[in-house]
Amino acid sequence: QVQLVESGGGLVQPGGSLRLSCAASGITYSAYAMHWYRQAPGKERELVASITSARRTNYADSVKGRFTISRDNTKNTVYLQMNSLKPEDTAVYYCNARIVGLNTYDYWGQGTQVTVSS
Repeated sequence: QVQLVESGGGLVQPGGSLRLSCAASGITYSAYAMHWYRQAPGKERELVASITSARRTNYADSVKGRFTISRDNTKNTVYLQMNSLKPEDTAVYYCNARIVGLNTYDYWGQGTQVTVSS
């Protein structure tokens, strides 16, 4: 059974930092590209950051220079370090594992709430 379990969300003041974690099980983790998405109330889910199996990274323009995605294949875990947080970063953050090939596999975590407010 595949599981992606996020943790690390919470309430933080503007300018603060949080680190999200997503622990994966039930998949060959190192072969998957890992992604962080977020969804704010009334908005569509958007891609925040990605890291491939080769550790190439990509970021949404809105978070470049503030967020860093990384992965630890020994722990089957992907991280999202979020610095200089803004109120507009408030959203539910979701972890996604995806592999595209002859077959496509796509798994989601349950989400973790991040609230940036004074």
